[in-house]
Amino acid sequence: MRYHHVIGIMSGTSLDGLDLVYCVFGKKRNKVFKDLKDKRERENQSCTSGNSCWEYEVRKAVTVPYPEELSQKLAQAMSLSGYELALLHNELGRFIGMQVNEFMADFAEEVELIASHGHTVFHRPDLGMTMQIGSGADIAAICGKPTVCDFRTLDVASGGQGAPLVPIGDELLFGQYDICLNLGGISNLSYRADGQRKAYDISPCNIVLNQLSRQLGKEYDANGAIAQSGCINMPLLEQLNQLDYYKQLGTKSLGREWIDQNFFPILAGSPLSIPDQMRTVYEHIAQQIAKACNATGGKTLLITGGGAHNTFLIDLIRQKFHGQVIIPDDSTIDFKEAIIFAFLGMLRANGLPNCLASVTGAKCDSSGGGMYGVDS
Repeated sequence: MRYHHVIGIMSGTSLDGLDLVYCVFGKKRNKVFKDLKDKRERENQSCTSGNSCWEYEVRKAVTVPYPEELSQKLAQAMSLSGYELALLHNELGRFIGMQVNEFMADFAEEVELIASHGHTVFHRPDLGMTMQIGSGADIAAICGKPTVCDFRTLDVASGGQGAPLVPIGDELLFGQYDICLNLGGISNLSYRADGQRKAYDISPCNIVLNQLSRQLGKEYDANGAIAQSGCINMPLLEQLNQLDYYKQLGTKSLGREWIDQNFFPILAGSPLSIPDQMRTVYEHIAQQIAKACNATGGKTLLITGGGAHNTFLIDLIRQKFHGQVIIPDDSTIDFKEAIIFAFLGMLRANGLPNCLASVTGAKCDSSGGGMYGVDS
């Protein structure tokens, strides 16, 4: 086994910045899961690592804000021409590479691998297409380290959703919790059922909340202060809850395109004040999350992602979830996805599956990600 010392990089849909984390991974003792059907404990054979599981140590973690010009380009990436998008792909890769070099200056000799999720521009698995920009070739060339990127396309080509990818990390790094919930630009959960890891995107989250906040001159709604000054509007809440996506069963995922086409037009057509819209959207998000989490039957819920810092949103989820809500340390809250993408890169570099068909709906598990700069 190689590539245990890994830098993981994540750029979220909410454009909060570039998360960089340096992790060291190692195997630990066999993990035991509880069969919820007959209450017997049994060892579960993991498709990725025999029946061993993994542990990790975070050596360093930072979030690097995007320069304003680059942030604006990423926000407008969906409307760029093919030529402009190709240029941005390389520009972002060079930016990431330079940030990684600075980040690992004190321990560069230890690092064996870089794993970069990239920034999602298009995600249309229904059309057999997903695109994350941020050239892995540029990162590898600038940093002089093997680099894994483009994690989603193989799964989509195999008939899957290409998302979520984090659940295999939930399974092997955070499997002591019944449910793992991420509150990022989009909320998503993963859980174990019938001997398999299951997961899907639940609803829009910080993408919408941040967009509403910006209309009032704020980057985000700190602890739900704006929302708490507003009132729930039942007709708007019902309209949001009736969106067709929430009626879909099985594997499913959300992209920015769906939000732009289905969610934002409803808000744009509303005569309500921004605080009232915000309070209603909070209620919508909390209801959809609680409905999804309660349906799993799980009793322990680990919440991470930027939304975990929003005390009002967490309080609403606590009120509606039929179990215990766990908020971990800030490092886990803020960097869990970067940690897991470092883990996915490590699995890919070692030839192990890093994407579960039980989660994405693909025809088979896969080891996804393009690799650049690998030693022969």
